[in-house]
Amino acid sequence: MNVLLIDDHALFREGLKFLLRSLDAALEVDEASDCAKALEHAATRSYDLVLLDLKMPGVAGLEALAALREAVPGAPLVVLSGEDNPGVVRAAIERGAMGFIPKSSTPEVLIQALKLVLARGVYLPPAVLDAAGPASAPVSAASQATAGQTLPGLTPRQMDVLRCVIQGKPNKIIARELEVSEGTVKAHLSSVLHALGTRNRTEAVYAAAKLGLRLV
Repeated sequence: MNVLLIDDHALFREGLKFLLRSLDAALEVDEASDCAKALEHAATRSYDLVLLDLKMPGVAGLEALAALREAVPGAPLVVLSGEDNPGVVRAAIERGAMGFIPKSSTPEVLIQALKLVLARGVYLPPAVLDAAGPASAPVSAASQATAGQTLPGLTPRQMDVLRCVIQGKPNKIIARELEVSEGTVKAHLSSVLHALGTRNRTEAVYAAAKLGLRLV
């Protein structure tokens, strides 16, 4: 498994690399202390996971997240942050992050969160999920989706659209990947939002996180 780790603190990177070994014995980690170096890595290699600190020198924060999301569109991107402000979390999810892990998390929580993301789930801090309110979709939907089935009322193609939404892909990209029109994507997305009881993409990602959906 190839991981791109972006953080300007060398000591933190060393500690995290040690923890990441539990994910895959053959793990390979490319390090970057800023966004520019990370983009250089992304231009020459594909990754299975991207870990990003929002506070770095130069291009940082949500701007760096957006640049990396575009440079590594197929890899789940997880934000590592010293804060878990709901507004920052929401902004990160809106820009395509599939996880947001506070640096105050225990090693056990961090590893379990990354395993969930690698299984194409979404991880958000419990405090943020609690503040977002209860998910509207039935709880039984979580086990069905995890088992590779569809949410009640959704077709496999609509589940494909939900998967792409969680990955932060815009309608144009989803349409190209699924080989359908943008109008069809919008129609499928409307059905997804209705099934989850949500009003927009970001709420759909939050609902998926609360339900523990793993869209493999």
